[in-house]
Amino acid sequence: MNKYGVQAQKAWQQASPTHYSQIPDPDEFFTQLGEQAAEQIAELQTKLAGPDPAGESYFEKVGRLNAAKNQAEEIVSHDLLSPPETDEDEENVNPELQQYLDWKAEAEDLRRQL
Repeated sequence: MNKYGVQAQKAWQQASPTHYSQIPDPDEFFTQLGEQAAEQIAELQTKLAGPDPAGESYFEKVGRLNAAKNQAEEIVSHDLLSPPETDEDEENVNPELQQYLDWKAEAEDLRRQL
């Protein structure tokens, strides 16, 4: 599991233990989620960084690329890795978890179509 999967798993365990407990295979789920996040971050980072400007120095380029990576990680972490918002007092959480997972899958399909 990559660092994004670990980050998401910890967030879900802390913020939404009921949802977390209902995931049949958490290691597999968060491994796949982490891989999906890494792919999206790489793609978004490239778009955010844009082409190399003429006359850009080495340090300017490093700064631009680091800023793009940080921004991509922040966006994807918020959009993909955050646990679903829920009322932990609800008795039946499975439909909401399924709705969240369906939404994430739909978002990934739309992203791939771009």
